[in-house]
Amino acid sequence: MGTIIFAVVIGVAVGIVVGALGAGGGILAVPALTYLLHQSPHAAATGSLVIVLATALVAIPDKISKKTIRIREGLVFGGISVIGSFIGARLSAYVDGNVLMILFAVMLSIMAVVMMFKGFAEKKIPEGEATKREPRGWIAVILAAIATGFLTGFFGVGGGFMVVPVLTLLLAFGMREASGTSLIVMVMASASGLASRYGQSIPIDWEVVISFMIGSMAGGILGGPISSKAKPYQLTLIFGGLLGAVAVASLAATLATMLAA
Repeated sequence: MGTIIFAVVIGVAVGIVVGALGAGGGILAVPALTYLLHQSPHAAATGSLVIVLATALVAIPDKISKKTIRIREGLVFGGISVIGSFIGARLSAYVDGNVLMILFAVMLSIMAVVMMFKGFAEKKIPEGEATKREPRGWIAVILAAIATGFLTGFFGVGGGFMVVPVLTLLLAFGMREASGTSLIVMVMASASGLASRYGQSIPIDWEVVISFMIGSMAGGILGGPISSKAKPYQLTLIFGGLLGAVAVASLAATLATMLAA
C-alpha cells in the first residue's frame, strides 16, 4: 500500500511539470520508476509511455483554452515522429538496461546545455521586445521529427524534452506555444511507442504504473495555470535545469548500480 501511495505522490509531481512545461513526463517517470519504484529500465520505459500518454491528454484542454497550442503543426510533427518511434522501440529491447540509462543521461545533458544557453539569451532581451527568428527548412524539421520519435520509442519518454527545443529553435515557436504543441506530439509518439512494444515479454507492475498515471493526470491539470504566470525565459531555464538535474541523478544512480553488481 505504501508503494502505491508513493507512486501517486510522485505521479502528481511529474504531472505538474508536464502541465507547466509541456514536457518532462518521460524524463522524470523513467528514472522515478527505475530508482524509486524499483522497475527494470525496460519495464520503466514501457510504463512511462502509458503515463506520458495519459498525462498529455488531460493537459491539452487547458492549452487549447489559452490558445497556446498549434494543432496543425503538432499533428504534422507528431505524424512524422511516429516513424522514428516505431524504429526506436524495436531497437530498445536489444540494449542492456544500464547502457540504456547511461545514454539517456548523456542525451539529457546535451539538451540541458542547449536550453540553458537559450534561456539566458532570452533573459537579456528587454521585456516586450520580441526576438526575430526565421523558421528552418522543412528538411531539417522532418529529420528532427524522426529523431524525436526515435528517442521517444528508444528511451520510453514522451519526447517533449526534445520537441520543445526543436519547435523553439527550428520552427521559431515561443516557449508557451512550444510547450502546448509538444503535448500533441507526446500523445502520438507515446501511442506509437506502445504499439511497437506490443508482444514484447516485459514484466510490468501495472498496479504501480496505473497509480503513478492517476497521480500524474491530476498533476497535469494542476500544472497548466503555472505556465501562464511565468515568463518565457523562466520556463526555458527551469526546463533546462530540470533536464540537467535528471541527467546527473540518472547517471549517478546507474553507475552506483553497476559498481555494486
